[in-house]
Amino acid sequence: MGSRRAQAMPPPPAKPGWGWFTRLRSGAAVAPPARRRFPACPAAAGGGGEMAAGVEESDMFEEIVMAEERFHDEGYQEGYAEGSHVGVVEGRRYGSLHGAKIGSEIGCYLGFALTWQYLLRKCTDEKNNKKIRALDSLIRMIQKFPYEDPTYDKLQEDLEKIRGKFKQVCSMLNIQSDFRISTESSSLTF
Repeated sequence: MGSRRAQAMPPPPAKPGWGWFTRLRSGAAVAPPARRRFPACPAAAGGGGEMAAGVEESDMFEEIVMAEERFHDEGYQEGYAEGSHVGVVEGRRYGSLHGAKIGSEIGCYLGFALTWQYLLRKCTDEKNNKKIRALDSLIRMIQKFPYEDPTYDKLQEDLEKIRGKFKQVCSMLNIQSDFRISTESSSLTF
């Protein structure tokens, strides 16, 4: 029965003023006390004292206890600055690469359409008129494409429309519409 009573009793109180530190060491989530100030010196009120009213008390354990938080904050700031810099560099590199791929694709479509338009205009068949109109439509879509405005809301939609029109033209010309850009070599294949 004596052991039950010992288990049910709370631990003895800590030293006065050290309660927050004891709870911190025990793992309880507790904030350290606010910084205390020295009381105003009566002599300072009269103007003759050397101690100012706003001087803060220095706690000898405060530096140790708050070191983890201080290092965490410093690490966060350094990491945020480094991450911002690396993010901008990486974003610029990715944007340049992706923009070059889109530009290469659109340029290839335009060259394809202009070449076939030239070849089909030499022959004046009734069958070729429909193909020429489809090629003209593709060329107009490519010329209206906003190359210099990456913030254009419908950029991806317009690009998909151009791709669809290109596939339609390839189908009309009985050509396989397989556009691939290889990063290993600079050759384009159809």
